[in-house]
Amino acid sequence: MGLTSMFAKQKKQDHDFPFQLSDAEWRAKLTPEQYHVLRNHGTERAGSCALNFEKRAGTFSCVGCDQPLFRSHKKFESGTGWPSFDQPLEGAVETSEDYSFGMHRIEVHCANCGGHLGHVFPDGPPPTGLRYCINGVAMDFAPEVG
Repeated sequence: MGLTSMFAKQKKQDHDFPFQLSDAEWRAKLTPEQYHVLRNHGTERAGSCALNFEKRAGTFSCVGCDQPLFRSHKKFESGTGWPSFDQPLEGAVETSEDYSFGMHRIEVHCANCGGHLGHVFPDGPPPTGLRYCINGVAMDFAPEVG
């Protein structure tokens, strides 16, 4: 089964997301780089974000709306220069087909605010075989307390 068919049920629909801000509110809330990634489907430079190297136990959340996205035990070193995870938290992300840059990829976005997070690829480790390649600038990290 191809990656596209695996995510067919999760295809992003044109709908309103639970968390919404006006463009002016997004620009005030986010840094220019965060705005570029989350709202304009941008990509940060590989290896540029400290979250790529984060190894503590905790939770990665959407910088736009605080939606928890990934747990740290699902993070792995992919060698790509971006934080990579083999599985998101249930219901945290949605996907859509992305045909930008002359290629076909599966985009990952926040299920709560619709912010662009990155892409998912079928070359991850077991048990899922997936690699959620996520822009670090699109996330915050909260270490476990205790």
